[in-house]
Amino acid sequence: MEDPNQQASIETGPQRIRVLPGASDTAASFQFDQEDHTLGNALRFMIMKKGRALRVFNPTSLGGQDEPKNPDLRQADVPLRSSRRLTHGLSAEGTTVYDALEKGFDDLMDLCDVVTMKFTASRDDFAASMDTQ
Repeated sequence: MEDPNQQASIETGPQRIRVLPGASDTAASFQFDQEDHTLGNALRFMIMKKGRALRVFNPTSLGGQDEPKNPDLRQADVPLRSSRRLTHGLSAEGTTVYDALEKGFDDLMDLCDVVTMKFTASRDDFAASMDTQ
């Protein structure tokens, strides 16, 4: 029998997100290990949709600069398919890049919850309609 006073624990693996050198509260590059453009594009969309960041850019194309040469560059960088490392650069005003990134993840998780609920409801409705035929 489980002890109700015992705290639940979540097992975590190795750190998969790191802040790259040269970061500040208003501009930083983040590297995500074992991720690709699928997460990168969804996360970029959620951050830009809410206007929390001025830019989401590919820091490896900057040649060591803090700002992108092309302010319209808003794609995630995946250098090699085999490396499975995603790099996102954020530039923010009115908030920190860390808050923008965290809120982007929260919004993305909320969106996934809504999609799951709607999919499950539609699947159940379809299954029920098939049972009545």
